[in-house]
Amino acid sequence: MPAGYRRGGRRQPKLEARGTLESVETEGPFKEWLGMPDLYRHTLTVDGEIYSYQVEEAELDVAIGDYVVFRYKETKAGRWIDRRSLGVAIDPATFNRE
Repeated sequence: MPAGYRRGGRRQPKLEARGTLESVETEGPFKEWLGMPDLYRHTLTVDGEIYSYQVEEAELDVAIGDYVVFRYKETKAGRWIDRRSLGVAIDPATFNRE
């Protein structure tokens, strides 16, 4: 077997998106199974695209109108944002202005 050859499929790289948060709809709390904390399912619209985000918090750290960035994966059920990847995008040109 040649050196550097890897068996199996390659993992798909994480997809990343940026855009203006247009709307947020929250459902829940849902109890998935015993012992697991309640989960809230947020449906976010970012630049006309719909994404789902499932976390323990009922309120998000981002607000409508914020320029957000996040990692996500595409599934048969839609686009799901990775946990702890949703945040406000910082423009380096305006970061340390005084």
